[in-house]
Amino acid sequence: MIRIRQIQIEVQNDTKEYLIKKIKSKLNNNIEFKKLEIVKKSIDARKKPNVYYVYEVDIEVDNEEKLMKNIKSKDIDIVIKKEYEFNKTGTITLKKRPVIVGSGPAGLYCAYLLSENGYKPLVIERGEEVDKRVEKVEEFFNNNNLDINTNIQFGEGGAGTFSDGKLNTLVKDKEKRGRKVLEVFVENGAPKEILYEYKPHIGTDILRNVVKNMRNKIISNGGEFRFNTTLTNINYKSNKLINIEVNNNEIIDTEVLVLAIGHSARDTFKMIYDKKIEMTTKPFAVGIRIEHPQKMINKSQYGNKVKMPPASYKLTYQAKDKRGVYTFCMCPGGYIVNASSEEGLLAINGMSNHQRESSSAASAVIVTINEKDFGTHPLDGIEFQRKLERKAFKEGKSKIPVQLYKDFKENKLSSELKDVKLEIKGSYNYGNINNILPRKICNDLIEGIEYFGTKIKGFNREDAVLAAVESRTSSPVRIIRNDKLQSNIEGIYPAGEGAGYAGGITSAAIDGIKIAEEIAKIYIV
Repeated sequence: MIRIRQIQIEVQNDTKEYLIKKIKSKLNNNIEFKKLEIVKKSIDARKKPNVYYVYEVDIEVDNEEKLMKNIKSKDIDIVIKKEYEFNKTGTITLKKRPVIVGSGPAGLYCAYLLSENGYKPLVIERGEEVDKRVEKVEEFFNNNNLDINTNIQFGEGGAGTFSDGKLNTLVKDKEKRGRKVLEVFVENGAPKEILYEYKPHIGTDILRNVVKNMRNKIISNGGEFRFNTTLTNINYKSNKLINIEVNNNEIIDTEVLVLAIGHSARDTFKMIYDKKIEMTTKPFAVGIRIEHPQKMINKSQYGNKVKMPPASYKLTYQAKDKRGVYTFCMCPGGYIVNASSEEGLLAINGMSNHQRESSSAASAVIVTINEKDFGTHPLDGIEFQRKLERKAFKEGKSKIPVQLYKDFKENKLSSELKDVKLEIKGSYNYGNINNILPRKICNDLIEGIEYFGTKIKGFNREDAVLAAVESRTSSPVRIIRNDKLQSNIEGIYPAGEGAGYAGGITSAAIDGIKIAEEIAKIYIV
C-alpha cells in the first residue's frame, strides 16, 4: 500500500471525486487505484475563516515500486499494514467459565475477545439491559425517580452509553488494540467514519444499539449475560480465587474473575477493600459543567464563512496555587445530565447524540485534587466525592443546581437565565455552587474560566450557565495489579476505568482486550 499524507481539501470541495483528483495531483500521475482507504481525516482551522480537511490515505495500485521511483515527497511512502492479533498460548485447561463483572467498555470488550476465541464468558451486570435502562433513565430525567442499580452509571454499556461516545485516546497503539476497538464498533453498527476521523465519536443514540449488538454477538459465541446481578462477595483460599457470590444468595465457581466494575460501584469497592484486595488512592478532578451557545464556539473555532460539524475545544490552565484546571468531556451540541446513582447524592455528566443537535456546547471545567485534599485511606476519595454530591443534592433541593457565571463569581443565587439556553436532561433549580465546592476549588475555576476567555471569546461571558457537581471524572481508587494484570489474589483481574487503568471508552476497551490476552496466555479451553 502507498500512504499519502497532508492532502489538503477546502471544506466546500469535500467530495470523493475531489479527493481522488488531489491524490493524483500529489502523485503527479493519472494512475487508477485498485483500492482507496481513508486512514485519517482531520480539520485544519489555523487560518480561519479558511478551513480545510486534511486527509491521510492508503492506495493500492499496480507496480507500486515502479511508481515510487518517481516520487520525491516526504508525504508519500510504502507502508505494510499491521493487523491486530489475539494469541492463545495458555497451557492450563480452564475448568469454569471466566466471569466478568460489569458490561462497560472494559468488560464488554474483554468478553467479546474471549467469546471470539472460544472462552464463553459469563458477564454479570447489576443494572438492566440497555432498552430497559433507557426507560428507567428517562423516568429519572422526567420524574426524578432514581433506580440505584439502573441509571446513568449502571446498566448495559456502562457510563459511556450515556455520554458523547468519544473514541479518541492518547494510548499508544503499536499492537493495534485501539484499531480493533473501532473495528468491532463498526461491525456492530457504528458509522464507518470512526475508523479515520481525528476525533471520532458515536453518540449515545447509536451507542445503545452497538452495545446491544455486541451482547448478541457474545451470546452467539457461547457467552452469557445476567442482568440485575450484583457481585456481593469474593471467596479465595491461599490467595487463589475459589468462587464469587452474587445478589447475596448465589455462589458461582470460577477460576477467573475480571473486575470491570466502573468508577461508581462504591459498595463494590468497599467489599473489595474488606476482602483485602490491594488498592490505593488515585488523584482525580472535580468541578462544574458550563454551557455556551454552540454557535459561539463554532465561530471561535472556524470563523463565520464555513458550514462545519459542531466544534469542540480542549483548554488547560495552571492556577496560582499550581493546580491544573482543564476542560473535560466536552460535548458539542450536547446536554448536561443528572448522573446520580445514590439516594440523597447528586452528580452530573455530559451527553450528546450522534448528530450533536442541541444548541449548547457543554463541557466540564475541573480542578485536579489529590490525597492532600481527601486523605490517604484507599476509600477517602470516594468519601470526598460523596461529600460534594450530598451538598449538591441539598443545594439543588434534589435537582441539578445551576447558576450564571456572573453570579458564581459574586457568590449569589441566580434568579433567571439570560441569552444562553440551558440544555439539560433532568430537573434543575437555581443554587449557589459556592456552597458545594471548597473555596479554593471555586477560586481556581474562576481563574481558569477567565483565562479560557482569552482563548475562546465569550467563554467567560456573564450569562454562561454553570451546573454542579462534576465529581466522577475518573476513579478515585486504583486496584493494584501485577505484571500479569492480576491483583494480589490469583485469578482476579482488575480492569478498565473503575480499577484505575483507563480514562474513557477507548482506553477502557483497550484495557479489557489486554485482560483477555492475559487470560489466554495462561488458560486454554
